[in-house]
Amino acid sequence: MILKTFGWSFAITALGLAAAVLYGGWEAFGIVAILCVLEISLSFDNAVVNAGILTKMNAFWQKIFLTVGVLIAVFGMRLVFPVVIVAISAKLGPIEAVDLALNDADKYQELVTDAHPSIAAFGGMFLLMIFLDFIFEERDIQWLRWIERPLAKLGKVDMLSVCIALVVLLVSAMTFATHAHQHGGLHVDKAQTVLISGIAGLITYLVVGGLSGYFENKLEEDEEREHEAEEEAKRSGKKVSAVRLAGKAAFFMFLYLEVLDASFSFDGVIGAFAITNDIVLMALGLGVGAMYVRSLTVYLVRQGTLDDYVFLEHGAHYAIGALAVILMITIQYEIHELITGLVGIVLIGWSFWSSVRRNKALAAAEGGSGSSEDKTEVPSGV
Repeated sequence: MILKTFGWSFAITALGLAAAVLYGGWEAFGIVAILCVLEISLSFDNAVVNAGILTKMNAFWQKIFLTVGVLIAVFGMRLVFPVVIVAISAKLGPIEAVDLALNDADKYQELVTDAHPSIAAFGGMFLLMIFLDFIFEERDIQWLRWIERPLAKLGKVDMLSVCIALVVLLVSAMTFATHAHQHGGLHVDKAQTVLISGIAGLITYLVVGGLSGYFENKLEEDEEREHEAEEEAKRSGKKVSAVRLAGKAAFFMFLYLEVLDASFSFDGVIGAFAITNDIVLMALGLGVGAMYVRSLTVYLVRQGTLDDYVFLEHGAHYAIGALAVILMITIQYEIHELITGLVGIVLIGWSFWSSVRRNKALAAAEGGSGSSEDKTEVPSGV
């Protein structure tokens, strides 16, 4: 089952890492490996959401999502999109940006370094909004309760996450951006650039969130109609069968999944700029990581159950928040990509360990009482 589901991912991983060694040696190997882990960790909850919706779609639309969707996710968002970001920020044509990346690495590095404040502000705001919207949402399952409980109460204030993000942007523009790092060790005032780019990142997040919300409403309407059909079947004595979405409903779900996937791949691409500015390594790492996300989605669908490690989603979002802060700091200061990558890995590992402890505590509680009534009361250990 594992080999059948993840076979292509394993093969592409081997090819990607080999290409990294040939391209830049063992240092490039390490960067690509970190980017793979980053992409998988940031997109884990995306795979879970995809699997939950994909099980309701018929076989045809499942195949469309896992074929056409892979092309959009891997080649569109992970390979083409980084080129577009660099081209826009450095005011280059896409072909020229690719040509510089492959044939004039020094010049390309200078352009990317000079454009980094705008990239960091844009991406930092986008990532920060993802983290804030997650942390301000009230949840039944909490990981770091001493942080999440009070913040969930504060989250009832409308537009609080937007206000905090704008305050962070303003402070960053007045501090880090006034001495923004440029190539050659120079520091220049980029306050206006950072403000404009940060607001653009915020707007992008709100647009993506609005589209996702629209398609999510479509999903809820379809689920309500499905429930009504099941109730009618029960009343009439007919056999109740699982309704697989097809036609227009499935098409809307496909669009919804693509919007979700685009939003998660976008934070992976933006976060990758905190690891490296090398577009070749970025494409290799994110492309391999995206294949694992798709394989994980297929695995969850075929198994018929979602993963039981409930704090991994929390760990991924804390990693997103950490990347947002790091990106804003890198407007002025250089931070080694190894530190950036390890922050995410440590947070994901910590959340996984907490999930394992929780599962053991639940199993012990059930064994001792013979009842699962107290499941929600079992502490996370954090």
